[in-house]
Amino acid sequence: MNSTPSRITKAVIPAAGLGTRFLPLTKATPKEMLPVIDKPAIQYVVEEAVAAGLSDILMVTGRNKRALEDHFDRNYELEEALQRRGDQDKLDSVCASTELADIHYVRQRDPKGLGHAVLCAAPHVGQEPFAVLLADDLIDPRDPLLARMAEVRARHGGSVVALMEVDPDSIHLYGCAAVEQSGQSEHPAGGGGVRITDLVEKPAPGTAPSSLAIIGRYLLDPEIFEVLRATSPGRGGEIQLTDALRALVQAGRPVHGVVFSGRRYDTGDRAEYLRATVRLACERDDLGPEFLSWLREFMGSQELVGV
Repeated sequence: MNSTPSRITKAVIPAAGLGTRFLPLTKATPKEMLPVIDKPAIQYVVEEAVAAGLSDILMVTGRNKRALEDHFDRNYELEEALQRRGDQDKLDSVCASTELADIHYVRQRDPKGLGHAVLCAAPHVGQEPFAVLLADDLIDPRDPLLARMAEVRARHGGSVVALMEVDPDSIHLYGCAAVEQSGQSEHPAGGGGVRITDLVEKPAPGTAPSSLAIIGRYLLDPEIFEVLRATSPGRGGEIQLTDALRALVQAGRPVHGVVFSGRRYDTGDRAEYLRATVRLACERDDLGPEFLSWLREFMGSQELVGV
């Protein structure tokens, strides 16, 4: 068994994507700022990182992403206006995003893929292990995935990737992992660790080694940067993080997976984004009862005839 690896405190959130699935909205609005009820999607991701003890966050951004920086910055005029009105609840909500963590920004000048975006974080991360959280994936706070991944890393060292069972007919849309049991017992909530034996980025239909898809959470050793620098563009002409992790596996370096079976919302997909908003709204104490009542009435009304 490996000695306990150093604790991770740094997180990288790639947020340079164009968000083409949400055009024309994302022509001028970053997809990460799409609202999930009354918070932008990326704030949920930052809150997840902070809850897992990741207090130093680097966002890898691109053009037209200034709204991200503004959201996590102070807005003195708004704060003063709310304070004058005595609206403490709204003031607290506005200040919450500012006080979440120590947030930094670097720009990915060229859209060369996720692997390249992670490589942009190298000067900030240095020689420390770090987490990568993709902004499109929201993990319900009641299912602490990052904590389970940290447990697996503490046992085995190396890098850890989050995996999720998907429909075999859809696996070609994801990075895919071949795995074997690591010898550890399964986590009671579905967070057991497995050893990854191979990785393939978006395999051709019918060629996937499993139905385990890579989802947007990683705990990475800094050695990944050296591998990424040597990784040639792969699928889509981009530098793929999956390809770099595969190189680590082939070199005999420890790469493990956590099979996640909890609540995950893909805000990068329009239908999933709508489902996430409805589910989370239904669970809110301040919105749920009234919203659920309306939803039941709507579902039984003539408004859905012909839909």
